[in-house]
Amino acid sequence: MTAPDDSRDEPGRGTPGDEAADLPDDSGDAERDFDAAFRAIVENYGDRPTLGEPATPAPEPAPKPVDPARFDTSHLDRSPGPDEQTERAEEHFVPPVPPPVPRGTPARRLAWAGLFLPPLVMLAAVVFGWTYADWVSMLLVAAFVGGFVFLVATMPRDRGEDGDDGAVV
Repeated sequence: MTAPDDSRDEPGRGTPGDEAADLPDDSGDAERDFDAAFRAIVENYGDRPTLGEPATPAPEPAPKPVDPARFDTSHLDRSPGPDEQTERAEEHFVPPVPPPVPRGTPARRLAWAGLFLPPLVMLAAVVFGWTYADWVSMLLVAAFVGGFVFLVATMPRDRGEDGDDGAVV
């Protein structure tokens, strides 16, 4: 006859003839031992354990004497090199003065103004609670759209590609 399946998983709960069933239940003792061990760890935290070693550390051995011939630098060239400031000045790169920003044609400047000023004026109207006549609002929208369309229409079509990837060294 075999034991029920649930008795196989737990030691100490087998059939009456099993040796494990005859063992005493010491789960309370194990828990107390665990608590005592944990308490000892917490109480001695940071202390250095003594494992039969002497309480005073052993003296460190004296340092070995240094052989002066090992550091002999008489064979090195001691002639003064170039002045460090001169060397740094020669290595420092100063870029050339950039060319002036192109002014653009009056038509392009007017288009840029039409692109940026109407949204700023409308934003100011919202912030300060201003109201405009309908024709002023339509004029601002037309200036914005007209400026955008003009700038896109007058963009250069040729990118200036000459087979170069654009990197200049």
